[in-house]
Amino acid sequence: MNAVQIRSAERALSVGTWLIVCGAMLYSVLTVTPLMASHTPAKWAWTAPILPIVVDAAVVIVVRLDSVLAGLGGHGGRWPVALRWMTGIMTLALNTADSALVKDMVGVAVHSVAPLLLIVTAETGLAYRRAITAAVTALEAQQRADRAAAEQAARERADAARRQAREEREHAATLAREQREHEARLAADAAEREERRRREEREERTARETAEREDRERREREREHGERERERGEREAAERAENERREQAETLAREQREHEERVERDRAALLALGPATEKFAEDRARRLVKAAFESGVAVRAAAELCGWSVGWVSARYAELRDPGHGGAELAIASR
Repeated sequence: MNAVQIRSAERALSVGTWLIVCGAMLYSVLTVTPLMASHTPAKWAWTAPILPIVVDAAVVIVVRLDSVLAGLGGHGGRWPVALRWMTGIMTLALNTADSALVKDMVGVAVHSVAPLLLIVTAETGLAYRRAITAAVTALEAQQRADRAAAEQAARERADAARRQAREEREHAATLAREQREHEARLAADAAEREERRRREEREERTARETAEREDRERREREREHGERERERGEREAAERAENERREQAETLAREQREHEERVERDRAALLALGPATEKFAEDRARRLVKAAFESGVAVRAAAELCGWSVGWVSARYAELRDPGHGGAELAIASR
């Protein structure tokens, strides 16, 4: 354990002890004051908090002075012990008296918690502080011993350094001669290595230039191959597009011929029907009007073929020409 840990433990002990003391004092004042008020004449009831405050002040004095003496490694004798136990017993008696008078054992047990905790905390804190003081004393003694050992070691190191310096000076001449010989060998080795490095660089540069040339030739071949492939793909795409256009043109021409033939047949069939003797049903009339419209039959001729009025047939023609304006044209034709 080092000094920092000891100070931290002492600080934690001090903070905890004073928290318990303050809490017990506050609890004692709040508990004992009603008891003193009930046993004091009415005109002196204002003096009820004085007794618990006096007893708790004695507790503060004991705890504070015990901590100082324990920190200094001293002992106050029998009177501080007597005062500590007397204040603890008084606090315990005053806190439990109200419950004891009505024979409330649960109340006695509850109200004895704070005084007993205060008594035990005071004794335990004193023991802890004495132990901490002993530990600090031992630590300081150990530190003094360590400093003495360090100083002795420093003196020994200084003597050894002086001996080593003398030996180094004696050895310096031999080392200088060996160093000169070694530097000469190093210079020869360095020249040889430099020559070998230059030769390797020339070989590496030649190999790199060869590889770059081969890589350029390979990329050129790949580029030419890619261009040929692209040109072939473009030709094939153009041929496919031309074939598709040709097939579409032939299909359109064939469909146009078929449409013209169908229109011609429908027109011939319509003209072959002759004027209707009676009015066709609307569905049949619409189909006939549509066929007549597609075959280019005049409105009046279509009206004669289906038996409906010219206005109705004209409205159907208008719907077939422009479906969005069929209703308006139908209204005009009806007028």
